[in-house]
Amino acid sequence: MANRFVLNETSYHGAGAIQEIATEAKGRGFKKAFVCSDPDLVKFGVTDKVLKVLDGAGLPYELYSNIKPNPTIENVQTGVEAYKKSGADYLVAIGGGSSMDTAKAIGIIIENPEFADVVSLEGVAPTKNKSVPIFAVPTTAGTAAEVTINYVITDAAKNRKMVCVDPKDIPVVAFVDPEMMASMPKGLTAATGMDALTHAIEGYITAGAWELSDMFHLKAIEIIARSLRGAVDNTPEGREDMALGQYVAGMGFSNVGLGIVHSMAHPLGALYDTPHGIANAIILPTVMEYNAEATGEKYREIARAMGVEGVDSMSQDEYRKAAIDAVRKLSTDVGIPADLKEIVKREDIPFLAQSAYDDACRPGNPKETSVEDITKLYESLI
Repeated sequence: MANRFVLNETSYHGAGAIQEIATEAKGRGFKKAFVCSDPDLVKFGVTDKVLKVLDGAGLPYELYSNIKPNPTIENVQTGVEAYKKSGADYLVAIGGGSSMDTAKAIGIIIENPEFADVVSLEGVAPTKNKSVPIFAVPTTAGTAAEVTINYVITDAAKNRKMVCVDPKDIPVVAFVDPEMMASMPKGLTAATGMDALTHAIEGYITAGAWELSDMFHLKAIEIIARSLRGAVDNTPEGREDMALGQYVAGMGFSNVGLGIVHSMAHPLGALYDTPHGIANAIILPTVMEYNAEATGEKYREIARAMGVEGVDSMSQDEYRKAAIDAVRKLSTDVGIPADLKEIVKREDIPFLAQSAYDDACRPGNPKETSVEDITKLYESLI
């Protein structure tokens, strides 16, 4: 069996990377951009940093900002109609996962109109044509949507998130500029950073992991573990390292999948609008304990990458505990809540557990699971 790996055609990294948007747009002969960015980024002037680059280069654009934190089918469909009327020939997605996920869905539907209902894109849809070209500019260090083949859209009518996986949606160019992330408040920095760590850890232990993906995930864990606290304190070094760390994690997990941390987090976002990174961060240590028996020696390498010393002299039980403790401490240090008591209502657990079991990320978990097991995991966190 061959292992497939899909990455951006091109990516730019470091302060000032967004200046290359004009170079790439002109070099590719693009005429007009359809810019997707959420209302808060527009309001606080973050989106404007990119618009100034386009203005300075004389590149026309149209701005679309009907995007919710957990983007909905309606957000996508109104975006598709706006794109059709705009005369644009490429997309520029500015933001976190919400803006990029919306742009990916719009770009796929424009070139594959038979999927205009959006619902039919769930899972691995049989699309035939590549998305409209996407330039991706992350403003958070977490989702790595700029380098992944995944996107998540909320079906508000059913209170559920649809995970869509399509190699045809990957942005052609990513501009990973830490200066675009400097205005993130502490809470969002912490949440998105723990999302990135979850990507790296789940990607490292997922059933589809192999040597090439392991290389990316271990390096991502190392970078995130050493830099997230600094990023939360808004140090330039912390911001730059986290921008890289989350991208490296994305290079890996996009190609091998995730596990039930994400499966359990997705329904919380759909039902309660819980920020995805916070949900992941709270659930991650508990699921690591649950999965430990199915991970061989991998927790030793996670502990090492997290900065734990002396792992080679530890027993298997000791290094597994050390890895989990290191993750839990980092989460606590950056201000993530310890449990789901303020989020989950006990009467909703049957719905949450079934939704998590049905989620597209669940089959990648290293340990076979069941609705009953997931129910117990939720119950242990409230």
